[in-house]
Amino acid sequence: MRDLRALVRRVDAATPPDRDRTVDALRALAILGVVLGHWLVTAIVPDSGGLHAASPLRHMPWLAPISWVFQTLAVFFLVGGHVAAKSHASARARGTGYRAWLTVRLARLFRPVAAVLVLWTVAAGCMLASGAGLETVHTLVKLALSPLWFLLVFAALTAATPLVARINPLWPLAVVLHVDLVRFGLGGPSWLGWTNVAAGWLVPYTLGAAWTRGELSRRSGWVLLTGGAAATAGLVLWAGYPASMVGVPGATVSNLDPPTLAAVAFGLAQCGLALLVREPLGRWLRRPAAWAAVALVNLSAMTVFLWHQTALMAVTALGLLAGAPLPGLHTVPDGLGWVPARIAWLPVFAAGLAVCWAAFRTYEQGGGGSGRGGPRVVRVHRPAPKSVRRA
Repeated sequence: MRDLRALVRRVDAATPPDRDRTVDALRALAILGVVLGHWLVTAIVPDSGGLHAASPLRHMPWLAPISWVFQTLAVFFLVGGHVAAKSHASARARGTGYRAWLTVRLARLFRPVAAVLVLWTVAAGCMLASGAGLETVHTLVKLALSPLWFLLVFAALTAATPLVARINPLWPLAVVLHVDLVRFGLGGPSWLGWTNVAAGWLVPYTLGAAWTRGELSRRSGWVLLTGGAAATAGLVLWAGYPASMVGVPGATVSNLDPPTLAAVAFGLAQCGLALLVREPLGRWLRRPAAWAAVALVNLSAMTVFLWHQTALMAVTALGLLAGAPLPGLHTVPDGLGWVPARIAWLPVFAAGLAVCWAAFRTYEQGGGGSGRGGPRVVRVHRPAPKSVRRA
């Protein structure tokens, strides 16, 4: 306990006084929201000697509000756009070139990806060699590697930061609106929706850049929250968009794959809420223990994000050794009793993720102790020069 208190004090003391701790807190909340959301709506069910994925949202659509709480990707893109725009401006002020700046930022994203790809390539080969069905292997590999689509989009937007940082968010929002109008209103081709993968996530990303420029006030937060929430409600109630903000197996339309206008409007509401909670969140983060917890999550954010599905599958596979299907783990999520049973498994999933974190966190942290002083979450994103610190 004494060592823990010492660590908390050390992290707090190493943090620059004018650092905006809410940025790290919002990033941590976004990552944890995605993790908990996946653990709550993803079930792996044994069937005829194989495994397939199932979702309680298909059998119990009234659980859709769960996706409203835990589908937090827009907040991550908001923070990502804010941090990237500030970082790029700071790099230019220091005389750092675009290529050097981008190399450092992408290395932080993709260094831990290699371990995931290697492990699951070997695991897939071993499963196929042992006689596992192709459908089972496909289900597991797809779940494990599904987080990578997000990283690819985020990396592309990061690379385009110098070009998109000053784009008004209304422009990509207009693209999403017109794409959906053509797809759903005029019977256009479904492939057109994939345009929204870039345009849809560009909306919160450019909002983040506007935040860096000091263009988002508390009033902006209220406009985004109320306007986005009203637009989302209208699209769901009267335009036929799904209520769930995540994909549901078997559904005709997914709000997330690719993003729809409803998902983007919902993301605007989330971004507005994020801007509104900055002040109370900042006050809470003055507590050294609260800040240390946020710093710890940020230190391993990509490890947590990349390995949380693997942790779920590992626990599910070990549970099969019990012989009989375990409620909330192997049973079909088609009844109310499944919900508390699944919630009871969350600490076990967290323990599995802790094992993955212990095994693979060094890939994110560049091989561990570099001796350069202080946790990386404290060292990176130091305050920008005054000429670019406008937010």
